[in-house]
This record gives sequence, C-alpha cells and structure tokens, in this order.
Amino acid sequence: MNDGSGIYDVAVIGGGPAGLVTAIALAETGARTALVARRQPYADNRTTALLGDSVDLLERLEVWPRCRDQAAALRVMRLVDDTGRLIRAPEVRFSCDEIGLDVFGYNIENRALIEALEQRAAGLAGLTRYDDEAATISPEDADVAVRTRDGMSLAARLVVGADGRQSLCRQAAGIEVSRRGLNQAALTFNIGHSRPHRNISTEFHTPQGPCVFVPLPGDRSSVVWVAAPREAERLIALSDQELSEAAERQSHSILGRVAVEAGRHLFPLGIEQPRQFARARIALVGEAAHVLPPIGAQGLNLGLRDAADIADIVRGAMRSGEDPGAPQVLERYDSARRSDVASRTFAIDLANRSLLSDLLPIQSLRAAGMHLIGSVGAIRRLAMREGLAPSWRRSRGHGNTSRPD
Repeated sequence: MNDGSGIYDVAVIGGGPAGLVTAIALAETGARTALVARRQPYADNRTTALLGDSVDLLERLEVWPRCRDQAAALRVMRLVDDTGRLIRAPEVRFSCDEIGLDVFGYNIENRALIEALEQRAAGLAGLTRYDDEAATISPEDADVAVRTRDGMSLAARLVVGADGRQSLCRQAAGIEVSRRGLNQAALTFNIGHSRPHRNISTEFHTPQGPCVFVPLPGDRSSVVWVAAPREAERLIALSDQELSEAAERQSHSILGRVAVEAGRHLFPLGIEQPRQFARARIALVGEAAHVLPPIGAQGLNLGLRDAADIADIVRGAMRSGEDPGAPQVLERYDSARRSDVASRTFAIDLANRSLLSDLLPIQSLRAAGMHLIGSVGAIRRLAMREGLAPSWRRSRGHGNTSRPD
C-alpha cells in the first residue's frame, strides 16, 4: 500500500503517543489502517503519569511489556497546601490499597513510551506506515483524500486527527475550537535526589499553581512546576545549581538533596475544546480534541480514552457493515467523548481557579472540600476512583487497574 493505491478504512494523522496508540488500536480491530507520521526520536525528557484504564489499554495492545521496566509505580498521592494563606486546606493523602488496587498507575518518560509504541506499530501487518507529514486533507462524500508533503496520496473512509493543537485535520473538518489562555506557565524537568520517593507523588499547591514531584525509576522524579509566566521565566533562567536549590526548597526537602538533570521545558497553559469531536469523516483525538493544564495527570490519559473509544466504535461499525466514516458513526464517537472531556475540563478548571483565588470565601470552600475528602473515607474513595477513570466507563467494562508491580 506504500504506493498510495486503494482506500483504507481508517487513516491516522500524527505520530505522538495518542496517535500511535490510536493507530495500533484501530489496526487491532481488523480495519485496514494507515498511519501518516514521521519516524523520529522523541526530542525531550518529559514524562507521563499513566492512570486508570491507560495501562490496561497498553497491556491489551501488547505495548506495556515493552516499556514497563522503565516506569515507576504510583502508589500514594499527596496534596499539600503550600499557599501560606490564612485559610489553608489540610493535607490529603490518597493510597491505592484503600480502593483495592496495587497501583494507581505508572510514571514513564515519553521517549520510552514512544519507542515501545513504535516497536509495536512496526509489527502489525494491518498497519501501513507513511513516514511523512500530511500536507492537505480533503473530506469528500465517500472518503477523505490525504496528500503528504513528499507528494504521496492516499484515501480513507475515516481520518483520525492526532495532529496536535494546530490540527490540520480539525481545520479540514471545519470544526471550531474555543480557546482560553491561563495566566500560568508550566516548567518541566527531571531531578535526582538523595532520599527514596517510596512511590509517593507529592503535589504542593502554591498561590500561583501546583508543583508536583512524580516518581521515576530509581532515586529520580519528574517535576511539573506551574507558576505565573514571569516567575516561570525566572525559574527556567536559573543555573542548574540554583534550580536544584529552588526545587529542594519547594519540595521542603522531602526528597533530600536535589540535583536537576539536563533538559528543561516551558510552555504557556490554556484550555481548548472543539465544538465537535467528529465531523465530515474526521474524528479528533489527543490535543487536537482537548488541551488542559497539567493538573491531575489528565491530558494523555484522556487521549488514550479517545483512542480506546474510536477503536471500539470502528470495530462495532465494521462488524455491522457500516461505513466507519458515516455520520451516525461519528455521532457515536462525539457522544462517547463529550461528557468525559467536559467533566474533566470542568473539574480541572475549577480546582485551578479555587487555588488561584484570593477571595476568602473561595479559600474557605476549598479548604472545607479538601477536609471532607481527607476525613471522609467514602468521599475519598469516590474521588480516587473517579480520578482514575469515569465510573460510566467502568460500568461499560473497560477493565480495571489492579495489577502487580
């Protein structure tokens, strides 16, 4: 199929983690699948905390065994109010064993995950790879025509856009997107430390946003430090020694001496939501479908749920003889994703706004809410389960996260 002849059932545009998982999941359904994405090594050292159904999905797709030994288990999550305000919330501690799990999930460097996904994708006979980028995407009545930058042409009855925030697929489908910038930026980097993390992820809530220390294999952790843009710019400009000292102070030395590793990344935060998740034979996944602040580790986990849902819907459509790009099939996908994305976006936005607010009534409500979660077991367990995956997905039989380390 590398000559571009014939029509695929599905073509996936974009080769990030969400795109690769989507392509693998679709090929596993038996759909004739194309993947249009450059093969290139992942460029930085950012990490992802894979929660809830995400690890189960990667296990089913035979990806997880290829990278599991490069991931750190997440067994305890601590939320610490470090605002220094008059009204502060009590510390909340979530333990996986309280809801019958061995782990909440795993934290892994994205480049290790990408390598495992690329290996799995290369071994699938039903997946044809175009080592290229899409230049034009043209929805038509019966299919979508795709032309690559190197001049290759292909067509598919359904195109899945996994091509990020500036999605060409979304633009081709005529899907509008609402955007709201946040007066915050996230600085990401990794550290080594002298004390063990004991598989505990700790999130410090500051007046400018959360700063979270997430375990990596060995005595290492990844850091996502959300701050006002000017403060974030100051932090990224520090020397390694100065940033190490700043991170140790922010962590209150819970990890002992801290040494910053090479590689820092700074990006502005915002919230983006499309008006639709599918239209004109094009469905959106990953950051083409939603952009959230890095709070609660929801970003890629939402993207992997996108992948699982589009694969389930395509499988069902093809089994019943339907065109996978037909309007009624796209409507099923839009319906499946809308409540999940909307509820996560609302919860993250509300949590972020409450943390940033200087209003005493808001601070009081936040403190009271955290106190309820921390002190009432039933509420705490509900928060843990819903944080991993929406309850309606569990009722649909999407699996569970209980597994040995």
